[in-house]
Amino acid sequence: MRTITVIPGDGIGPEITDATLRVLDALNCGLRYDTQLAGVGAQKAGKDILPEETLASIRSNGMALKGPLTTPVGKGFTSINVQLRKIFDLYANVRPAITRPGVQSRYNNIDIITIRENTEGMYSGERQEISEDGSRAESVSVITRAGSERVIRFAYELAQKRGRRKITVVHKANILKATSGLFLSVAREIGEQYPDIETVEMIVDNTCMQLVMNPHQFDVIVTTNLFGDIISDLCAGLIGGLGMAPGANIGDAVAIFEAVHGSAPDIAGKKIANPSALILAAALMLDQLDMNDKAQRIRSAIRDVIASGDRTTRDLGGDADTQQFTDAVIERL
Repeated sequence: MRTITVIPGDGIGPEITDATLRVLDALNCGLRYDTQLAGVGAQKAGKDILPEETLASIRSNGMALKGPLTTPVGKGFTSINVQLRKIFDLYANVRPAITRPGVQSRYNNIDIITIRENTEGMYSGERQEISEDGSRAESVSVITRAGSERVIRFAYELAQKRGRRKITVVHKANILKATSGLFLSVAREIGEQYPDIETVEMIVDNTCMQLVMNPHQFDVIVTTNLFGDIISDLCAGLIGGLGMAPGANIGDAVAIFEAVHGSAPDIAGKKIANPSALILAAALMLDQLDMNDKAQRIRSAIRDVIASGDRTTRDLGGDADTQQFTDAVIERL
């Protein structure tokens, strides 16, 4: 039996986490749950926003399922998600974007995976400074060959494993000749080692335009941290929004799976939140655990519930609450 760390999160987090665990239990995945606190919930319990016992649990179990977290407002607090990625060296951020019948979206038949380098670039936190008079701000983007190589190779290996045939390397090497240029250079070297996969190079601004105009040309996208942050949300917009967008943060020793949307404090406690993003994140976790059949059963069940309109939540056009939607998913498993 495998133990995973569960961080329910803040706002609607506990509600959608409970729904997700019900789905996993209905599948008889053989999982034990080690529940830990982080964010505002930890702070209210008199702990640090990222308690050491939570970190120890993730380190020990090697896998975590995380609801949305609220980073407390105030000086000295940085993003909890960024901290987790740094602490556990979660270098690959995986964001699938798939259209589902019944979800209002601009396009049909979208199936794009964005793989984002997760620890370097503009999010590396290198030398962020503001002058004493407040007239000048400066930050440094750091890209390394090792960091680029591991995430790009991860993208090609994932593409092979999932039967994908095309990778688009997104960059800005025409202007950011050192940092983005290094990333592109490494991508060219690695791409030659995978002749069965088509490699396309695309400048980031053109990528954004092409995603809006003709998203069906994309299969797998790999890019640097900041560009990937923007592009993955753009792709979520193509399929109906962040409510249907799961995410995985993967390193060599630890993987954390999450709903990428916020904690939605305005509807917290009302039990009307759509749990789809976290349930789909759990499916990504099952893929990582080589339980691919169970992962696919989750995706098929969610797809069927939404397409049928049976007990869907308000954001999907229905009037069901979180539990009723989850019941409908479990019935279809």
